[in-house]
Amino acid sequence: METNSNSASSKPSASSLRWRILSRAVLHRAKNPEDESQLGMKLISRKAAKGFNLIPCQLLNHDHESRDAQFCYTLPTQGCPKLVLTQRLNNNANLTDFEICNRHNIDNTGTVCQWPSEDVLAYYCLSHADMFRSKRVIELGSGYGLAGLTIAATTEALEVVISDGNPQVVDYILHNINTNSGAFGETRVKPMKLHWNEKEVSNLSHTFDVIVASDCTFFKEFHKDLAQVTELLLKKPGPSEAIFFSPKRGNSLDKFLEEIKDNGLLFSITEIYDTEIWNRHQQFMNGDESWPGYEKDHCYPLLVRITR
Repeated sequence: METNSNSASSKPSASSLRWRILSRAVLHRAKNPEDESQLGMKLISRKAAKGFNLIPCQLLNHDHESRDAQFCYTLPTQGCPKLVLTQRLNNNANLTDFEICNRHNIDNTGTVCQWPSEDVLAYYCLSHADMFRSKRVIELGSGYGLAGLTIAATTEALEVVISDGNPQVVDYILHNINTNSGAFGETRVKPMKLHWNEKEVSNLSHTFDVIVASDCTFFKEFHKDLAQVTELLLKKPGPSEAIFFSPKRGNSLDKFLEEIKDNGLLFSITEIYDTEIWNRHQQFMNGDESWPGYEKDHCYPLLVRITR
């Protein structure tokens, strides 16, 4: 990773950001046990804090001796199955988590919480099921796998691979696939540990009709690898595309798209891609207090479509 020791105003590296997230998690855990009841769902689920809240979510089970909780997601389309996901409590990371991240040169965002862009991605996929029917699909940087599981359960895709570079996250993905296996019909669903810097991916290179990802462009030092693995996985010959959702975040998204161009790929950006999501965005911009500090640049995910 790159750092600039000559500038006091240089941006933090991915490693320093990981430790910043860890310190916040440790502070949460250091609170007086009497405060736990007040934290409640805020510790367990983003649904009580901030997000677009497009897919209703209900806490099913929380073992207070565990860092995990079980949630039921009700997909907002008639006839769709409910999905049950086991997730880490928000802001409940420990030193072992970050040692694993530094060892594998990955970020820890997948176990810190679910991020709002994943909610948007899952909702978008549910609303555009036809684009996945009979297709081979892979989700990159999937976290707990909400979007990939939604595709598997509702679109009649041929195959869905739900991937992440963090081995801890992949364990959650496997567990969540097994929990929801009855919802997938004939769709093949499997987890995969995938580092974006891999130059060959066994027999999967150039075989996927659709790639999906949400909020994967945050760390600029991973841009080059993410662009390269996108090119590596997109099917050729034949039509294929990647669907990314990501906020602009200053020049972060622009920098990633420069890497996409350098890999010979084409892209388009759409700001208004769903009426419901856009309406909720406008509510937040107009002062809806359910998402304090909402800013378009950092919070509203743009739709990026990448093709050959």
